[in-house]
Amino acid sequence: MATFPATGPVTLRTNLADSALSKALKAGEIETPLVNWDFAGPATANQGFKPMVREGKFTAGELAIVTYMQALDYGKPLVLLPATMVGRFQHQFFVCRKERSPMDPKTLEGKKVAVRSYTQTTGVWVRGILQDEYGVDLNKLKWLCWDDPHLAEYTDPPQLVERAPPGGKNLNQMALDGDVDAVIPAADLLANPEMRTVIQNPEETARAWGEKYGCGHINHMFAVHRDLPKERPDVVKQIFAALKESKARAGLPKSGEIDQLPMGLEACRKSLELVTRYAYEQKIVKKHYKVEELFDDVTIKLV
Repeated sequence: MATFPATGPVTLRTNLADSALSKALKAGEIETPLVNWDFAGPATANQGFKPMVREGKFTAGELAIVTYMQALDYGKPLVLLPATMVGRFQHQFFVCRKERSPMDPKTLEGKKVAVRSYTQTTGVWVRGILQDEYGVDLNKLKWLCWDDPHLAEYTDPPQLVERAPPGGKNLNQMALDGDVDAVIPAADLLANPEMRTVIQNPEETARAWGEKYGCGHINHMFAVHRDLPKERPDVVKQIFAALKESKARAGLPKSGEIDQLPMGLEACRKSLELVTRYAYEQKIVKKHYKVEELFDDVTIKLV
């Protein structure tokens, strides 16, 4: 059981990537007298997710929302703050080779799609969009995956997931060579002239989706060791306030744009209601979590 000092500052080993939101906080521009930040995470935040949920390497930091729900499934000592660290519409992060025509979401049934990991939050959102907006039967897709889940206890559904052969081509190269029909790619593939998005006019379609559902797509949120709110609620409140201030100093959201980095339970609710449903329907979590179940008595009240 974690024990934090009863008074005074608390040192938190933290996994938090550089971003517009985190810039002011990580630069020391925001005073947090109750928190000594030890920004010890890797440059790419998702590389710290496994150590966080498997080894307890970090006591605070950003965590993919789907990984967090799986952590709840397996009793990991973490609790969520209603503070979004990464959010974006996912429509553009689903591509195929240009010559694969016709290729639209519905024609993917019976085909093979590549993704880094079946439990990746971006993949969960993409599959939810395919199902809800295009009527795709997700049981008719086969997913080729490279990485194992962040949670060692979870096993990918074998009827849906095929493991990429070790030592073979990487995800992007398979997509470029036409070995798979579509891919949720590493970012550098998005601009490749040989590729196009499966969902046509992704920016326009994403805006329409946001207007329809009244939210964006939450990817990463901030989590802490579950004992911290119990032992030091004052520290947790200061963490949340600091994250809000850092976001405000970044000028986010920009005028006229949907807030992809919502803060507070009600601001996050619509997006969380969708992703909790998708994760359950896709057999990634054991239960359909209510939004309130993602928080504790302290963090649920943060606004």
